[in-house]
Amino acid sequence: MFIMKKFIVLLLLFISTESLYSQLMQDSKKVTLNGYVKYMNTIMDLPDYQSAYIGQPKGAWVNESMFHNRLNFRWHLSNSLTFAAEARNRLIYGDMVEGFQGYRDMINDDFGYLDGLTNNIIENDAYLLNTSVDRLWVNYRKGKFEAKIGRQRINWGQAYVWNPNDIFNAYSFFDFDYEEKPGSDAIRLQYFPTFTSTAELAVKVDAKERITAAGYYRFTSWGYDFQFLGGVLNDDEYVAGAGWSGNINDAGFNGEVTYIQPAESNQNNSGILLSSVSANYMFNNSMYLMIEGYYNGNFENMNVNRFSGFYFQDLSVKTLSFSEFSWFAQASYPIHPLLDGTFAFMYYPDINGYFINPSLKYSLTNNVQLSMHSQIFQGKFGGNEKEKINFLFFRFKWSF
Repeated sequence: MFIMKKFIVLLLLFISTESLYSQLMQDSKKVTLNGYVKYMNTIMDLPDYQSAYIGQPKGAWVNESMFHNRLNFRWHLSNSLTFAAEARNRLIYGDMVEGFQGYRDMINDDFGYLDGLTNNIIENDAYLLNTSVDRLWVNYRKGKFEAKIGRQRINWGQAYVWNPNDIFNAYSFFDFDYEEKPGSDAIRLQYFPTFTSTAELAVKVDAKERITAAGYYRFTSWGYDFQFLGGVLNDDEYVAGAGWSGNINDAGFNGEVTYIQPAESNQNNSGILLSSVSANYMFNNSMYLMIEGYYNGNFENMNVNRFSGFYFQDLSVKTLSFSEFSWFAQASYPIHPLLDGTFAFMYYPDINGYFINPSLKYSLTNNVQLSMHSQIFQGKFGGNEKEKINFLFFRFKWSF
């Protein structure tokens, strides 16, 4: 099995390199390369127990810096065949690298089937350099049929914050710096019967060699886009779901619902329901408002007792929130043609907690942006005292 993984990686890389120079010389339009370079400084006000754990005195602010480069490569081998490779390279240094040994392992984690696509190339007591190939696929399209194999993103979600239909690659709303979001090692087959309908079949294998396989159908009716899905989740659970997106008058209206049933159910292992509903509205002055609610039927099985345990974990479709009910509201407004402001708020009734997320983005030029983000968490888990974590991010981004 290990040899097969390596063979798949080498095959995909071979397709990307064989005769590349001659193709470039023949037609430069067949190849595209873009990306960005970012610098982000993170200041964290962690609870006393966490500050001590990474070697910082109680009440100390924890500092981390990161240079982040992304490269997106496309090679159009023919009208039907396309190859893509995308990688993120991160140089990280600061208190977390120096004081928290497990941090290096966390950055180096790769939850996909293909080995060797995420690596800490350099790591020592002061810094680490990590590279991660999060897209590596070959796509074939002919008429109404399309097939893609390799590391890719399969996005079936309709809502904004919580996506119970996104069974292949769940993501965290808090990880705002990862705009591209994670991918899956999968085979995806698509058929487009009409301009407004899609039928899909996707199969994913993760690092534990568990299989997630599902079918999906999307169509338009009564001015709404509807979707239905069903399949197997991580080998041992059946999953079925539905979603919609449309408008009520001038307001957007989206939602998703997913039901997960263990293949071998018993009294202590019954099915769970996950659901999200969201609405959004754009005012004449360009202010944009959004609200969303989420129900997590898996809440009692999660045993979450701290924000940090949730913030840094690998998410699945069953662990999208640390409350049975969660509520979200966000307002965005262009303060100036070059300056955008956003304020987001989440409320978690089960822990009497909240998340506050103000941010500002300023465009220096068309491809250079400065931004500031703040994240504030507060809540009470079980019999523990209230936990509060503060993050402050300053980011410079140059896109090319």
